[in-house]
Amino acid sequence: MIKNIKKLAIVIPAYNEQESIAMVLKNIQALKTPNIQLIPIVVNDCSNDETANIVKELDCVLLDLPVNLGIGGAVQTGYKYAYKNGFDYALQVDGDGQHPASEITKLVNEALKEENNIIIGSRFIKKEGFQSSGIRRLGISFLRNWIKLFSGKTIYDNTSGFRLFDKKALELASKSYPDEYPEPESIIMFAKKGFKIKEIPVVMKERQGGESSIQAFNQLYYMIKVSLAIFYTYIRTKK
Repeated sequence: MIKNIKKLAIVIPAYNEQESIAMVLKNIQALKTPNIQLIPIVVNDCSNDETANIVKELDCVLLDLPVNLGIGGAVQTGYKYAYKNGFDYALQVDGDGQHPASEITKLVNEALKEENNIIIGSRFIKKEGFQSSGIRRLGISFLRNWIKLFSGKTIYDNTSGFRLFDKKALELASKSYPDEYPEPESIIMFAKKGFKIKEIPVVMKERQGGESSIQAFNQLYYMIKVSLAIFYTYIRTKK
């Protein structure tokens, strides 16, 4: 009897992640997931280090962007590839090592168990593992209330990029996806479309290499911009 094998695209946006990308890929490739075929898809967002050369030597799909699109554009590139190639699910995993490969099975098992369009891996439900800085947590707490105002949903780790999409969510994301602040903005987009969103506890690590694009000095600027982006997404998105 032939089992029904599901295809899962592991979409890994990478910008200057030469220090961690090989480790991220090797840990993913070592996973054993019965009835799920994992295919890593690295989207090299026009890195100016050795990221692309390292990835070329490893067993994965490499999408090498000629220009820098930013996190939203890079992730959507991976979603477009996954949707056009008939994947059943897509899971974003950051290229900096913050999302342990061992935690992927939690999201996969949840997807197989229940009918959800989006499953978000959250640091803040059980408060295990790396919890980010105090000022970042304060900002995420503010966004939780802001997002609830416009979506009616309470998402504790609303900036988490560790998220699994089913085929329905993948289809929408491949056609329309926020470019600048995709994680919090897309929660509004999916909620207004009536998609089922579930948040489950996971353990994350501190980034294993490179630098965050959000530095301490511009936290307030970031919060103002993402708050406005959420509001505009709410206005633009039709039910």
